[in-house]
Amino acid sequence: MGVRETFGTDVLLTGWGHSRFGKLSEETLESLVVSVATEAIANAGLEPGQVDEIYLGQFNSGMAPLGFASSLVLQVSDSLANTPATRVENACASGSAAFQQGVKALLAGTARTVLVVGAEKMTHAPADVVGAALLGADYELAGSESSTGFAGIFAHVAQHYEKRYGPVGDTLGLIAAKNHRNGVLNPYAQLRKDLGVEFCQTVSDKNPVVAEPLRRTDCSPVSDGAAAVVLTTQPTSGAATAPVRLAGFGHANDFLPAAKRDPLEFAGSVAAWNRALSMAGAGLDDLDLAEVHDCFTIAELVLYEVMGLTPRGEGRRAIEEGWVESGGRLPVNLSGGLKAKGHPVGATGVSQHVLAAMQLSGTAGDMQLTGARRAAVHNMGGLAVANYVSVLEAL
Repeated sequence: MGVRETFGTDVLLTGWGHSRFGKLSEETLESLVVSVATEAIANAGLEPGQVDEIYLGQFNSGMAPLGFASSLVLQVSDSLANTPATRVENACASGSAAFQQGVKALLAGTARTVLVVGAEKMTHAPADVVGAALLGADYELAGSESSTGFAGIFAHVAQHYEKRYGPVGDTLGLIAAKNHRNGVLNPYAQLRKDLGVEFCQTVSDKNPVVAEPLRRTDCSPVSDGAAAVVLTTQPTSGAATAPVRLAGFGHANDFLPAAKRDPLEFAGSVAAWNRALSMAGAGLDDLDLAEVHDCFTIAELVLYEVMGLTPRGEGRRAIEEGWVESGGRLPVNLSGGLKAKGHPVGATGVSQHVLAAMQLSGTAGDMQLTGARRAAVHNMGGLAVANYVSVLEAL
């Protein structure tokens, strides 16, 4: 099974680009988009005029004045004039939403070469503007004021988890410490510092509680950044790296009102994982690594259980017993994840695909996992409302 067998068309990641993530005051949304798109096209061995369609993942939600950014990609080259370009938004999953729209254009036969870009400029905006924008992805809190923002929403998940399964503070500290260690090896990461387990597990002046029980080290940072990938139906000559195949993909949306969702079930993520793995004809043991949406460390803990790495309530085993470390049963977030790499919202999903493709093409540098052949990407918007999973494999 796989995308090629299911639809009769191959979907290949043939070139990619990635900016540094962080506070990039010298960059604009336009400069980030143009830079990564230019890099992706060149690395695919193509000329800009060979791109048939463009998808731009960007959340924005009032963080930037320009609310109509799709044609920014055309700034790469005049030869992109009249190329169809669409901005795609699905909260923090906007990047993967754009990726899957590009995939579907190839499968529909309306394009043979698609450029997918994910980008966000956030750090220029005041904290209250960023907070309000992110809360726009929550049914109950959209348009309201909140002292804890989205951290409060995921703190609620952690509180439910503790009531059902016991304390998680030390476990979350282990997850944060792992991702910070991994982030040191990622040249694109915003936070490239090994903070250590003790620091991440301990409340202090430098690591205060943001929303009980989540500390600052349990929360991903506000970030600027962009990533891009070229999707094609055939390998391209002159590409800088070997292509990577999309083996399966899944997308599922859950109900928006919190009252219609179990805060620990992440039912939409479960459905997306099942659909992607089923299409790929793969099981969890067939994966060599996974990049998952750890906007908060509690999300990564729950996702260990969602993907079936452990039974419900036993996710702590995955981190405590080293299963998700490099060299473990299933390394998770070798990039440092959103926690250390950063989380420029619209860029995140595309970034996850690019970094997984780098692993599978053997071009991940210091992050490289030896012998990586198959990877999964999980990206979600809101509290597991919009959920996307891709399975990628080396050729």
